[in-house]
Amino acid sequence: MVTQNFFMKLCCHSTLILSLYIFHVLHFCTSEAVTKVATNNGTTLPRWIMMFGDSILDSGNNNYLPTIAKCDFHPYGRDFKGGIATGRFTNGKTPADLLVEILGIKDLVPAYLDPKLQNTDLPTSVSFASGASGYDDQTAKFFSVLSFSDQLELFKEYIEKLKGLVGEENANKVVSESGYLVSAASVDLALTYFTIGARRLQFNVAAYTDFLVASASKFVKEIYKLGGRKMALFGAPPVGCLPFSRTVAGGPFRRCSKVRNQAAKLYNTKLLSQLDSLNASLPQARVVYIDIYNPLNDLIQNPTKYGFDVVDKGCCGTGTVELAILCNKLSPTCSNDAKYLFWDSFHPTERGYRLITQRIVRENINKLL
Repeated sequence: MVTQNFFMKLCCHSTLILSLYIFHVLHFCTSEAVTKVATNNGTTLPRWIMMFGDSILDSGNNNYLPTIAKCDFHPYGRDFKGGIATGRFTNGKTPADLLVEILGIKDLVPAYLDPKLQNTDLPTSVSFASGASGYDDQTAKFFSVLSFSDQLELFKEYIEKLKGLVGEENANKVVSESGYLVSAASVDLALTYFTIGARRLQFNVAAYTDFLVASASKFVKEIYKLGGRKMALFGAPPVGCLPFSRTVAGGPFRRCSKVRNQAAKLYNTKLLSQLDSLNASLPQARVVYIDIYNPLNDLIQNPTKYGFDVVDKGCCGTGTVELAILCNKLSPTCSNDAKYLFWDSFHPTERGYRLITQRIVRENINKLL
């Protein structure tokens, strides 16, 4: 169980990082799921999906951490059922929720740290992800959130709880038959490397992307040791086209940052190659690369095709820098977020996420089989 001392330890970096973030802002702005989903060849996908990583898959774990990287307040969640700010980094559902909804597994993915988590939720999809985390442990440390090592420890705790609930044999079955979805690298690249910049004293872009890929590979091997066999890892999105990146690195006209996008592409190429190696070396493993760079970039480059009016700013506040605590109840919001690709300066709206998730499912549904 995550201890009080652990939470106190996480807290120590929050003030520094908040100061750094605000500096950049000012500087650059003067029930159990048993449904089976049929695929083209008549086989079925996993009935359970475990989520790890960052804010793309965080269902509210950061609510229970002493971090500035949280969003359990309005206007976040304004289009969620009941208008509740659940700690999801958008106006409604995240890709975690949308994926299990589209696949017919369940409606929402609960956060593992939620004290209201029910025993009936344990044998189904659960999120261990933590917003602002990354493959680089420095990323999680900067923002006082759950590192991948922390998330693994929580998953081990989850397995023991599951054994107590359904027995060891059934628990092992859940672990081995689950799909594992992992999202990271966006914060590593966009914030830890390019914005905060500490890692640039140690690595050039080529070396840092090697470092991230090695960390991702290590995580896959850890899940494999625990019994996981079917894993899918998101690549990096076009981080240079995020509204925040446009503001801090896109010049006076807030164009996409080519340097940041090139780093994301380099990372993705290396990750894909590494996952091919893991598939060759880990018996019975199926580790899949999920391209999110092109689906998101397609929406950015062709907004009218998808019904968007604004793709360079978020709906919250000015849309150029607002994120987490800077997008709050005092921030004005757009009247129609369905016309905005981004909710804040870093995260898409539910509608944007839904279009991306639908394409991900369409292009990758058979790869895990």
